[in-house]
Amino acid sequence: MTERSEFFVSAPELAERLENNQPKCVDASWYLPAMERDGKAEFSTARIPGAVHFDIDAIADTSSDLPHMLPSPDAFGDAAGALGLGEQDEIVVYDGPGLFSAARVWWTLKVMGARNVRILEGGFDRWKEAGYPVETATPQTPKAATFKPRFQADRVWGFDRMLANIRRGQSLVLDARPFTRFSGQEAEPRPGLASGHVPGSRTLAASDVVREGSLLPADELSAKLREVAANKAEHVVTSCGSGVTAAILTLALDVCGYENHALYDGSWAEWGSRREAPVARWA
Repeated sequence: MTERSEFFVSAPELAERLENNQPKCVDASWYLPAMERDGKAEFSTARIPGAVHFDIDAIADTSSDLPHMLPSPDAFGDAAGALGLGEQDEIVVYDGPGLFSAARVWWTLKVMGARNVRILEGGFDRWKEAGYPVETATPQTPKAATFKPRFQADRVWGFDRMLANIRRGQSLVLDARPFTRFSGQEAEPRPGLASGHVPGSRTLAASDVVREGSLLPADELSAKLREVAANKAEHVVTSCGSGVTAAILTLALDVCGYENHALYDGSWAEWGSRREAPVARWA
């Protein structure tokens, strides 16, 4: 089990550190339409002092029809540098509710080579409720920096590897979507997608490993992973609707000391749209 402080920072600690202008804060807020919130608009009106906004739909492979796919390492380096981030910087990522899109940006930064990235426990909503400093003036243009990417390709899976894994069965696929979508009982929110799951995959909804905006305590988290036999797998791949909540499971695996795992970036947005992709449903 890895020390939780390696992955998270508390609000009191961050508030104290910000008095010395460290670390660099990144607002990663992004929401599903059903959540009826606008991350970019909320950032423009209120944010942790000095924070920059990381738009997962803009810092992405915009040539792809799939949502917020990873950009090329060079394109990411340019975008991160424009936000004033360097790969050696101490970075704290947060979102509104505490642990939703923040995990995706945490994972993106890590997979692109950032050395020291943590997530704010409880998120910005709880930060505000506790009375910590909030910046409401017009956001300032960040001072450009240099981010030299070191892309960890083994941490990212694509469609072909997922398809091959069905035949070989070498990796356990954990699906972070709600059970009703995994089972095929509920239609996907994105139109035109098949309903169901990748054959052989197992369900572990991201909402089941998060409580009140924070990842579950280590003992409960380990128990959840044992329930889906992650402890018996040589390699694990996380997936979800579009690669956002899959990163919450990736984070959970890291916190529990699992080293051999990857994230399926296209997730169900890709799999459910491909005619050649086999689909299983709950019997």
